Amino acid sequence: MRDTPVIGVLALQGDVREHLIALASADALARPVRRPEELAEVDGLVIPGGESTTMSKLAVLFGMMEPLRERVRAGMPVYGTCAGMILLAEKILDPRSGQETVGGLDMIVRRNAFGRQNESFEAAVEVDGIEGGPVEGVFIRAPWVESVGAEAEVIAEHGGHIVAVRQRNVLATSFHPELTGDHRVHALFVEMVRAVK
Repeated sequence: MRDTPVIGVLALQGDVREHLIALASADALARPVRRPEELAEVDGLVIPGGESTTMSKLAVLFGMMEPLRERVRAGMPVYGTCAGMILLAEKILDPRSGQETVGGLDMIVRRNAFGRQNESFEAAVEVDGIEGGPVEGVFIRAPWVESVGAEAEVIAEHGGHIVAVRQRNVLATSFHPELTGDHRVHALFVEMVRAVK
């Protein structure tokens, strides 16, 4: 049974439950992670959507920011959706006061780039590395990637904007695949974790 990867979902704020369900359906052992000792026990981590500024401040408050940075630098696979994408960026174009990032993706992101809550939408997104046709993406106050460095690979675009990026063991999407019942992006991430494990 230990062949099953243990994947945490950062449970400080955001849509944690949906990710736990998506990971379990993709054959991972999924558990919430709130403390450094829980982070130490997982093979990979999902940083969910939510409010990126709040998440950043809570990560610092809970003593999670440095352990997160260390694990990502050490090669732990991590997947960020929406706010999670912002937290994985090396640079935020328009950061809020006191907002920090974990880093791991050589990219610059723009917060709330697709508009406010009432401008949320769903769209079919072709994602490189995912077979079976486009993924249904739910965009809620979603960021987009302004630019990527040489290390980062663009794996999806929507409306001329970068919405999914991968760099070695780090994956990020602007959209929320966990809200659709289509767990192919999570399955891709589980395979990334298995490959490292």
